[in-house]
Amino acid sequence: MQLKPINQQVVAVVGASSGIGRETALQFAKRGAKVIVAARGEAKLKSLVEEIRGFGGEATHIVADVQVFDQVRAIADRAVEVYGRLDTWAHVAAIGIFATFDNTAPEEFKHVIDVNLMGQVYGAMAALPHLKREGRGALIHVSSMEGRRSLPYQSAYSSAKHGVEGFLEAMRVELLHEKWPINVTSIKPAVINTPFWNNGLTKLGVKPAGIPPYYDPRIVADAILYAAEHPIRDLLVGDVAKLLDLAQKISPSFVDSLLLLIGFNLQRSDESKSEHAPNNFYQSVQEDGRIDGDYQNLVIPSISDALGKLRLFQWGTIATGALLALLAAQVFKHNE
Repeated sequence: MQLKPINQQVVAVVGASSGIGRETALQFAKRGAKVIVAARGEAKLKSLVEEIRGFGGEATHIVADVQVFDQVRAIADRAVEVYGRLDTWAHVAAIGIFATFDNTAPEEFKHVIDVNLMGQVYGAMAALPHLKREGRGALIHVSSMEGRRSLPYQSAYSSAKHGVEGFLEAMRVELLHEKWPINVTSIKPAVINTPFWNNGLTKLGVKPAGIPPYYDPRIVADAILYAAEHPIRDLLVGDVAKLLDLAQKISPSFVDSLLLLIGFNLQRSDESKSEHAPNNFYQSVQEDGRIDGDYQNLVIPSISDALGKLRLFQWGTIATGALLALLAAQVFKHNE
């Protein structure tokens, strides 16, 4: 299967107004792709398009709520209307609620599923007819390490990401069976320093946090761009994502014990926050179009991704013990 060079592609980036999606759109445009950017917040999309056009890139925006299929389909249709085709669909949009399962209302749980799972389903459904018409292309879905291992306080989010992995696997095999040269990639990041933690709905009484260490959103954007040119099934981004995946395969009970030790306290910041504080659970936070979040002091490099970017090594060649030591050092440092 051969995918087009990025500078020959028309790319839709869904969830492009901030964080990973915004950085991904900027990187695609800087590499010469024509970009359709979509999200709920029009002001943030307009500023993104202005930034892209400011350095000579080509971009068009469309406002869309991914839980509405017709609006998602309009993203793909807009790409064809403006640029004549669609080559890559990069789906990043997601929301979060931080609460125990028994403190999550049924409608809140369902809303997360509607956005984080059904939104991704709708994206694939909208993009596939156009990719088939072109005869090739890439479907790139940003899932999460939580698609492999669920975390406390995030039962709805983890459920949605497990669902994403399920439908992608089935769809991938169907496309292979029908001999369509359309690659399906799942990107599974570790904890990334984006405004996700600022904008999620919290019932913890404090601003939520990820379990450190954090990684730079730019390494996830790098992975998405790599998948747009190189057919690949899965990309775990961040050393901890790879470690957690390995640990879960070897001993889920060990991961249970680890999360009992660190998974609750480390997801609670020291900053008080009410569940009624501004959040993006039901509508966009208009003023927050940042790429980076508030936890820059906890961001570390990812050794495996740095090596992968150089294309010198695969994950299996990296010493697992060294990475486990790195993770332990970061946890102990945070607890000091």
